[in-house]
Parts: sequence; C-alpha cells; structure tokens
Amino acid sequence: MLEDKDRIFTNLYGRHDPGLEAARQRGAWNGTADILSCGRDWIIDQVKASGLRGRGGAGFPTGLKWSFMPKEVGARPHYLVVNADESEPGTCKDREMMRHDPHLLIEGCLVASFAMQAHACYIYIRGEYVDERLALEKAIAEAYQAGLVGKNACGSGYDFDIYVHHGAGAYICGEETALLESLEGKKGQPRLKPPFPANAGLYGCPTTVNNVESIAVAPTIIRRGAEWFAGIGRERNTGTKVFCISGHVNKPCNVEEAMSIPLKELIETHCGGVRGGWDNLKAVIPGGSSVPLIPKEICDDQIMDFDSLQKVKSGLGTAAVIVMDKSTDVVRAIARISYFYKHESCGQCTPCREGTGWMWRVLERMARGEAEMSEIDTLLDVAGQVEGHTICALGDAAAWPIQGLIRHFRHEIEDRITSYRASKPHVAAAAVAAE
Repeated sequence: MLEDKDRIFTNLYGRHDPGLEAARQRGAWNGTADILSCGRDWIIDQVKASGLRGRGGAGFPTGLKWSFMPKEVGARPHYLVVNADESEPGTCKDREMMRHDPHLLIEGCLVASFAMQAHACYIYIRGEYVDERLALEKAIAEAYQAGLVGKNACGSGYDFDIYVHHGAGAYICGEETALLESLEGKKGQPRLKPPFPANAGLYGCPTTVNNVESIAVAPTIIRRGAEWFAGIGRERNTGTKVFCISGHVNKPCNVEEAMSIPLKELIETHCGGVRGGWDNLKAVIPGGSSVPLIPKEICDDQIMDFDSLQKVKSGLGTAAVIVMDKSTDVVRAIARISYFYKHESCGQCTPCREGTGWMWRVLERMARGEAEMSEIDTLLDVAGQVEGHTICALGDAAAWPIQGLIRHFRHEIEDRITSYRASKPHVAAAAVAAE
C-alpha cells in the first residue's frame, strides 16, 4: 500500500479548501521559480528519469513525449494542450483533481509548458464538467492575481498564459487530434498521422497533448526527485496512480495508490471487497470500458500496471476498474458497451462507421440467444478487421471488449443460443436446416 507521505493528490476527496493559500500549505507552488531556473533540458530529464508514463490511457513515456517538441521556437509558437475531456466510461479521476486540487494542474501546466517552450496552454475540459470548469477558472484567476502565471510567471522572466475551453460531450474528442480539431472550432474528427502534433498540432504549430494527471504530478515529481517516484511500483511501471473503482463493490471510490498494486488488494483494502465476497466475482474491466475484461481466475493474482495487464491481453488504460459480480449478464453488458462505441464513432473511417453498428446488432441478438453458433467466429473475425484499421483507436476500443468477451465467456454466448433454441423448437429446426 502507498503511504500517506507519498501521496501527490492530498485533497482528492475535497476535505480541504481548494484555494491558493490552502494549496500552498499542501506544497503546491513551492519553489516553482527554482524549478524553472534549472532549464528545460533538466526538467525533461527529470521526468524521463522518473519513469512517468501517460495517465490518459496509452501509457507513453511522458518525458520522451515532451522531448519530441522542437528545441527552439521558430516562426510558429509552441502549445501545450491538456486533455481534460475524460469521456472513457468508468473514469472519474481528472474531475476530482480539477475540482479539489486545481493548483497542482495549473502549476504543472506552467512547468510542462516551460520545458517545451510553450507560452500558452489550453485545457480542453469535458462539456458536462460545469462545476469542475468553474473551479478551474477560479483557481486560474487566483494564480494570475498572485503573479504565478501571466507576465513574468513566478518571477521567472517567463511569460505564460492559460485558457480553459469546454467541449460539447463527444467521446471522440478525447483522441488528441480530434481534440485539436475541436479546439480550432471544427468538427471533432481524428487527423491522419503523420504529421504528429509535436510537428504540426494546434493551428499547425508544434503541440503536445497530455492528460490532466500526467501534467498535475510533474511538479511534485521534480520537487521530491525522480528517484522517489521511480522507487514506487516496479520497473517501467513506476509511481503513483489514481484508480477509479466502480461496479459491484461495497464502497466505490477513487484512490491514489502505488502502481503494480495487486487488484485483489486494491478492491478489498479501499472498496470493502466485492459485493457478496471475492468468490462472487465474475469479471473485471481493469482500465475503462475500452479494454478487454478479465475473468476471476486471472483477477486472483493480477497486478495493476501497464505491462502486467498487457500480458493477459488487457490494459491499464485510464485505471478505471469496473467490477462485475456473478449476477452480471456479461453478454448484455458488452453489448451495451458496444452500443456506446457505435454511437460515438465519428464515422470518418469505413471499418469503424460500418463495423461498430454491425457488431452491436449481432451482440444484441446474441444477448437474446437469437444468433447462430457460426456467428461467434464471424463476430470475432470482424472485430479483428476493425482493430488496427482506423485512423484513431476508437475502432480498437470497439473491438477489444468483444474480443475479451469471446476469449473468456464464449461458453455463455453458446449457452444462450442453445437455451433459446430449446425454448423455440421451430427456430432450432430452421437453424439445423440452414447449417
């Protein structure tokens, strides 16, 4: 378990004042000018050495991503864009950070922007997050008034402006290039890459897009030292992570814990265990609705980090842990997730536009038992054709839950079809004739 002294988000539950003075007492804005005086290369090296990987889902090394920005500012200005869209089902961590600890994010925006020579930062916040946007705007106003941002930010000689832009609730705008399109006032559709945002991003200028948590933890990492952060968790999976645990647990919660914590320990220590006890567990979606579920037999010994979950053909994603007990109709649950991705597809790529709707309709019939046995393999084949064949990862997000369902719970689909046929003999006879 993570010790309290190692927690970065000390006001995650809103028990203290989110204002500037209280944030300073908790350690925010402590020695920020000294951090900036060490230079951009030193800051990037510290973040690299800490092993911090992106907290928005992809898990790409944050310091490496920052280093992709051009070394010098040319004719085009540099931008930092913070992805606060947080539309992955099951995920609710960034909203707590913005509502209760906004100054950690604002300080992180300054430090990260300085490291990438960006004089402006845009925070793109999910449209439904009204209270969070108001809290963030209030904190930004406090930071301007105190001289922490704006002209000569923190007395460092560096000019830095920060803006909040709220979207309209589109899942696709959580994808970094669709977010940039939306920020420019256009329809939120992913861009073809290359060029990558570090070369041509917002308004065609060098841009880095990072998740709220990735940016908010950076100043604390630098203050305490890269070795401290790298010493938590295990190699390539270091530091602390905010987990969102929901579903069939006794006490759903957000909690900051050490990376690589065992899944069972995470649920039993912080959530009061699975409803009905651990043996009543059926499956867990470990990283938000887009990653494949894992059954109880894998959950028993599973640790929560990027590499370990990848080995069991799932992923840490946003660390949104959705717990399902044995009362769950897992086929219908995945069908409902499939509908979400069908609804949120921007329609730009044919495999996603056509495939997501087709997969949802087949899953709906499977949930009722009104399918053929041969359609299970057909569905798996189509999911494989959608995966990896779209501009952005929404096609993958639509395919992976279906692949996880068939991988671990194929027998439930087959039993559903068999039961339906047994209840309707004329359907069974027609199916046999067709086969």
